[in-house]
Amino acid sequence: MLQPFHFAFPVADLAKSRDFYGRVLGCPEGRSSERWIDFDLFGHQIVAHHVGERTAPPPTNAVDGEQVPVPHFGVVLAWEDWERLAARLREHQVAFVIEPTIRFEGEHAEQATMFFLDPSGNALEFKAFKNPSELFEPGAAPK
Repeated sequence: MLQPFHFAFPVADLAKSRDFYGRVLGCPEGRSSERWIDFDLFGHQIVAHHVGERTAPPPTNAVDGEQVPVPHFGVVLAWEDWERLAARLREHQVAFVIEPTIRFEGEHAEQATMFFLDPSGNALEFKAFKNPSELFEPGAAPK
């Protein structure tokens, strides 16, 4: 069994975070206080901590012709779950930093990916591998 990870991240507004992670992403809420909220992100514990406004957007790094925001977090999903999440985000009119797309199509490590920001500017990536066994395979990234 894969052990869940724990990730705590800063947010500017707990109410907006509760709505985004709970209603838009569909993450069940766990414990909370007036300063933080636990969410179940596909079996992993993420914690939104109220810290105030961010002053700068995240920097980016070029990957396969796209500017990927760094840092970012998310979950590697099954292909069908990724497709359902992409449809759900579109239904909720989430603005994508990188639209749902297939990266390295037809190549080794073919993957579906999408990037978007939460209301506090935290970057999230959700992806799925055509062949899940390639997730941790060593070697150079596809060209």
